[in-house]
Formats: sequence, C-alpha cells, structure tokens
Amino acid sequence: MPPSRHARRLAGLFALAWPAGHALAQGSTGETRLVTQAIDAGHMVPLPGNVRSQANAANDRGLVEPGLRLDHMEILLNRSAASEAALEGYVDGLTDPRSPDYHHWLTAAEYGSQFGPSPADVQAVTGWLGSQGFTVDGVQASRMVIDFSGTADQVRQAFGTAIHQLDVGGVPHVSNMSDPQIPEALAGIVRGIVSLNDFRPHAYHRPRPAYTYTSDGSTLHAVVPADLATIYDFNPLFSAGISGQGQTIVVIEDTDVYKTADWTTFRSVLGLSGYAGSLTQVHPGGCRDPGVVAGNESEATLDAEWASAGAPSAAIELASCADTTTTFGGLTALQNLVNGASPPAIVSISYGECEAENGATANAAYDSIYKQAAAMGISVLVAAGDEGAASCDADGTKATHGIGVSGFASTPYNVAVGGTDFGDTSAGTTATYWNATNGTTYGSAKSYIPEIPWNDSCASSLLAAAAGYSTTYGTSGFCNSAMAREYYLTTASGSGGPSGCATGSAGSTGIVGGSCAGYVKPSWQSLVGNPADGVRDLPDVSLFAANGVWGHYYVYCDSDTADGGAACTGAPSGWSGAGGTSFAAPIMAAIQALVNQKQGARQGNPNPVYYAIARSEYGSAGSSSCNSTSGGAAGCTFHDVTKGDMDVNCTGKTNCYLPSGKNGVLSTSSGSYAKAYGTGTGWDFATGIGTLDAANLVNGWSAGAEAAAVTR
Repeated sequence: MPPSRHARRLAGLFALAWPAGHALAQGSTGETRLVTQAIDAGHMVPLPGNVRSQANAANDRGLVEPGLRLDHMEILLNRSAASEAALEGYVDGLTDPRSPDYHHWLTAAEYGSQFGPSPADVQAVTGWLGSQGFTVDGVQASRMVIDFSGTADQVRQAFGTAIHQLDVGGVPHVSNMSDPQIPEALAGIVRGIVSLNDFRPHAYHRPRPAYTYTSDGSTLHAVVPADLATIYDFNPLFSAGISGQGQTIVVIEDTDVYKTADWTTFRSVLGLSGYAGSLTQVHPGGCRDPGVVAGNESEATLDAEWASAGAPSAAIELASCADTTTTFGGLTALQNLVNGASPPAIVSISYGECEAENGATANAAYDSIYKQAAAMGISVLVAAGDEGAASCDADGTKATHGIGVSGFASTPYNVAVGGTDFGDTSAGTTATYWNATNGTTYGSAKSYIPEIPWNDSCASSLLAAAAGYSTTYGTSGFCNSAMAREYYLTTASGSGGPSGCATGSAGSTGIVGGSCAGYVKPSWQSLVGNPADGVRDLPDVSLFAANGVWGHYYVYCDSDTADGGAACTGAPSGWSGAGGTSFAAPIMAAIQALVNQKQGARQGNPNPVYYAIARSEYGSAGSSSCNSTSGGAAGCTFHDVTKGDMDVNCTGKTNCYLPSGKNGVLSTSSGSYAKAYGTGTGWDFATGIGTLDAANLVNGWSAGAEAAAVTR
C-alpha cells in the first residue's frame, strides 16, 4: 500500500476508533508517551513466552508458502504503569458501595480515552505495521488492540519469526517456531502478538461414556431443567416472576448452532416454552459468519440451551465469529461486543487453554478484555475446565504436564466456574433424592442433593473406594487395575488450581516453570480454606457438571447426528448426553441474569459479592450447617463441598506421584502422596466456594454487596 493511501486509511480508522468529543492527543489521565525514540529495525527485542510446545523439530514439516494469508492478527498494546494502577483502582471501586465510582460503568470510548495508550503511540505502531506492508484492519475503541493482516513472509521479515507447517499426531497445523521480535523503540507500547498459530482452545464438555460400573447399580439420572430448578432452588424465583425478563445472556462461540429448532425443541419438551425467552445468532462487528463448525456446534447448542434453562425468560444471544488462521473466533466475537455500541451485561465462555500453552500474550489478551468488561459492568462467567488440575492435558487419558490452569479462566476479572457431581450414588442414598418416576417435564429430583467434585479418573478416592481399593496409586492401587485401564484412565473432572503461568515463558515443554508467574491474588479472594499462595486460585464457584460416572449427566438437544448428536425424539434420556463445566458456566451466567433482573442493573464482576457472602456464612472455621454433605441449611447461599477430590491419573516426573506401577496420581509432590486436589472446609481447589442456592443468592445480593464493602 503506498504511503499516501496508507496515511489516509489510518486517518479513517482513527476517526472510527475515537468519536468526536474524545481528544486524540492525550487521554484524560495525561497518558505518558511510551514510544520515545525513532523506530530502528536494526535494534530488535524478543517477545518471550509465545511459542507453542508443539512447534518443535519433531513436528516440523518446513516453511509454509511465503504468500500464505494471515488475516486478522492482533497486536496487544500496553498502557503506562500509572494508567494501569489507576485502572485497577477504578475497577476495584466499581463494586465497592462506599466508592464514588460505585457502578459508574464506562463506555468503550470512555475506557479508551481514560485508560488507553496515547493515540500518538497507537499511531506509531500502526504506521510501522503499514511500513512493513501489513494492512491495518482496525483499532479497537479501547485502544488496546490493533487488528492487522498480511502474509507469512511479511511476518517473517517484520517480526523475525518464520511460520512453519507442523504435523501433530497426524493433524496439520501452522505455527511460529520462535518468539516474535519487535523494534526496541516499540517495546514499551507493544505487549505482543496475540497468536501466530492455528491451535484452537478446547470446548469444555465431555460426552457421556458407556460405563459398565456403578457402586450400587442405580438408575441413570439424565438431568433436565426441572431437576436443575429443584436442586439449586430456582423455583421460588420463577414463581416470583424472576426468570430473566429483560435480560440478555451472550454465549461466546466460533460456530453457529446446527439448528435453532433444537433450542426450541429443548424448551418445548422440557417445560420452558411458557416463558418468553428467545435465541438469536449474531456476528459482532460484522465479522465473518463461521457457519456450523463440526466438533464445536454441540458446544454452542448446549451453551444456548442451558443458559435458557437457568433464565428461561432471558434473551439468549449466540455471538460467533469465524476463526482465522491465527485468531480464535470467540475472542474476536468477545472483543467486538465489548468494544461495540451496545455491550452486553453478561457473557458466558465455555472454551479454554492452559496458561503455559496459551502463551504470554494470549493470556494477556484475555486479561485485557475481561478487565475492560469489568470496567464496563459486564459479568464474565468462564468454564474452569474439564481436566482437574491438569489443564495442559485437556481431553487426555492422563496428566503428563503437571499442574496448570486455563488462561481463559484464571484472570482476576472473571468468574471461574468449576464442576461437581451428586453424591447420592456413592453414599447409597439415591432413593432419598430422586423420585422413581419422572414428572411431565421429565424432572425427578426431590430436593437439593449433597455434592462431591466431578471426577471420572481412577485417582478419585471415592471411585477407588467404591471399587474396593484402599489406594489410588501404586501397583496394587486402583489406577493400575484392569478396571481402571479399561474405563478410568482419564483427566475428565472439574478443574481448579493456582494460576502459575499467566506471564513469562514456560519454555518448550508446556509445563509451568522457567520464568512463569501467576496472576496476583485479588483482594476479594479471601476466605477460609483459600491458601496464602499469593496468586489467583481457581475455581470461584461450582455447579453440577458430571457426565455419568456416578449415573448423573446433562441432556441437550443436538440433532446433528453426523457430528455425534442424536435425534431429539422420545424421552430426553435418548437425546445427547454430556457433562463438563461448559454446562456450569452458562447456568451461572443465567443466575447472574436473575440477579441483574432483581437489582434492575448490571453488576460487573460478581466475585467480590460471592466471596463476601461466603465469608459471612463460613466464618473463620467453616459452617457445618452449610456443609453440602449434610444437605445444606435452607438459609445458606453456598453449599460447602467437603467430600471427595478431583485428582487425576498421571505419568511423568512433574507433579506425579508414581511409587510403582505404570500410572501415578497428580500430586503437589512427586515424592509423596499430596493429591491435587481434595476438598476441605470452606474454599478449596476442587470446587472453590462450593455450589449455591439460586434464590438465596439473588435475594441476598444487596446485603452481600454491602458486606463486600465492609470487608475490603
């Protein structure tokens, strides 16, 4: 692009990014210039922590074609240290009723003007990109992200890293093979390139396996919306007219649903059609419609259906953008929504990737957009993951990378939603909590059911005991038994753990280490049981997420039989069945919609209120009356899950206790058994605060907000 045309294009982009009335020369905070010297391509500096572990010699199949088009890459920018501190203080004040900033949510333009980098610095970066032959496609209103496109050869020349073809287990990929570099003059303003590879995050749901073993031969219970409403106490809210009227819940995807008629069938058969809910599919910011993406469309379907189950009168908006070679379409959809003219109040995300693989800049990109969302009053609910404390081994049969958490869920600005199972089967009390026959909308739950962590692995102490084993590890332990080898070698379980590699570089192994560091523990994450580890810990709250190991799983309507779905005819027990924190996250988003309806306003990051309520209930030593195992008292908002664990089987030398045999168990010590992780009094890595009573949370929200202010 000739310089004159490029200059005119940038002028137009900046006119769109900063509407009239917002100064271009200086933000309202007096933003310090971060580009203070001439840009010299002879002085380059690396951006560490931005190479996938799979980008190695064993998988390398050589350079991609030089002209390979890489559309909609993203450069993430920095703000000055002073602006960062001011922003963090502002966000803290937004949820503090004593602060003059309480609920003073910003628009995207105000956010960019007050806390974004200076327009001159942004122009320095866009100008340099243009000089390298890239097309600048846009600058987000936040001033924090520049969208640009070019070829693989332009990336090589500008950023000093080549894009190669990879073969990873028979699956073709492309990726940079070394950390990108930028001119030293831009090191202060450029955080990094969000991604230079086509690896995609994991969708957090697990289909129901064909188990042949249960402890007492109990009937399978396919959980439906009526069960959800009974177990977690939605019904008093629905009876009072609080079912999501006037609220919109956005589920973030990189695909459309197979058929919107499946959502309608789900609601009709399962008793929700009497509510005035709706489903729309949008492609924010005019992004490309992804169509139906095999493998992910079931994720979109269950997200939309179960968000509607929790708030049946709410408008469900499925926001999706097509993946590009380097950018996850869900991230694009979220950024375009948050920076758009009508930002949502509630967002649910059911995808994830471990911090150590996601990369330093991609982790920072999620932290950045969630932080902006918090400043704008948007509640972001994110699935914590489906692989215990081994998020770098998602969808695996064993943990090989040690302890790690999802970079999509570990920021201080989102709610991380973990997963539980119902404890009736393991306790032999099924008849106490389930009716022998279904109601007209197929519900059979009688009441709240005591809960345990969701865990399909042989490393589960509860599964091992039910199978007659006293230990999970060692040659004679459950994980080295024939039964475990056939059914229970898996990482499938609700996720949690400490943030360990949000920043820095894990090296080439994808294992937390090297210069890795976790997010600093937010001030509100203070509760009995939460460790004094100085870092952000996951999850925050949990809900039922099991996929059938103890006989309980979710049903949903996905009629795409070619992609693993099932015809939505007859009883829902014949429909698609699954589990995963992908269900728990949209349900928690639905609960937040009920809170917002009762409060008459958006609430931003809900975590300060969650933790304040939990502190008042659990105190300094826990609460026996709010213990899930005892059934939880009627007046409790949270159910403290204290029985079971989310430990998974492992091999290798990192966080794996393997005294003998072929299969060990994930442990904080490789030399002794310290399972990662068990439940305990109050907060724990297995379930966070625990699960909840929806009616008590919604009706006690105002008091919780006041308590949050007092305990700051």
